[in-house]
Amino acid sequence: MNEPQLAMCNFIPDVEQLRRTALDRGFDGIDWTLKLDDLPADRVGEEGLRRTISRLHPLKVRYHCAFNGVDLGNADPLRAAEAVSIFRKACRLISRLDGEFMTIHLGLGRDSYDDMVWDQSLIALGELVCYAAGFGVRVCLENLASGWSSRPELFEKLVRMTGAGVTFDIGHARMSPSVQSQFYSVEDFVSPHPECVCSAHIYHEEIDDGHVAPASLEDLRERLQLLSSIPCDWWVLELREETALLATLDIVREFLTTSFPAPDLGTAEQWRAQLG
Repeated sequence: MNEPQLAMCNFIPDVEQLRRTALDRGFDGIDWTLKLDDLPADRVGEEGLRRTISRLHPLKVRYHCAFNGVDLGNADPLRAAEAVSIFRKACRLISRLDGEFMTIHLGLGRDSYDDMVWDQSLIALGELVCYAAGFGVRVCLENLASGWSSRPELFEKLVRMTGAGVTFDIGHARMSPSVQSQFYSVEDFVSPHPECVCSAHIYHEEIDDGHVAPASLEDLRERLQLLSSIPCDWWVLELREETALLATLDIVREFLTTSFPAPDLGTAEQWRAQLG
């Protein structure tokens, strides 16, 4: 694949500072996290968000919907219907913001899946994928560190049976109980559907809901090699503290330098000799 675009999260509240930091450090884009409280209540709020996003130009922007406790497959019909309404609202918003990708989750923030229904989750996710496609938005499901999407065999079914794209979180994959037990490997999250992987979250591992930066390239090398073998061109360095972000950026760039070396254009003397 071609060298990926690198993105950072919108962890800096001041959008002008966010833009300057991203451009100064050579990032290509921003992965903009939307939480429930960030969804505008009306068109005035939506226009304010549009103006904010527009100030990030020329950076590209994709969207990450972190809606804790909002589940399409909730066993309570009223809560499930509310979840559908919230995600559809997010689809329409992202479309009006000229967004093309939105990452979502199943079971985000949950300790138990007892009040979620598997079949209902499949149906509702598939319907959301189709609904979003009508607005030109690709819905991508992220693998979590626990729950259904942390199990490669269930994640494969969720993707295959709904038509969802994939946001491959390499830190969550490392911490998956299925991977920790060595029953599955990290690559099992992507090997059944490499063409569906639209984006990746890059960091070492998740501990106590916090993302840990790699100490060296060896922490990430195998997972970055895996990413480089599939057509995933959007790598989000998912660290929300500048020192950790920049340390990870240096390590990812070290990997990319060896994987995508600059072309040898020759010396000035060689070019003059070729031109006669």
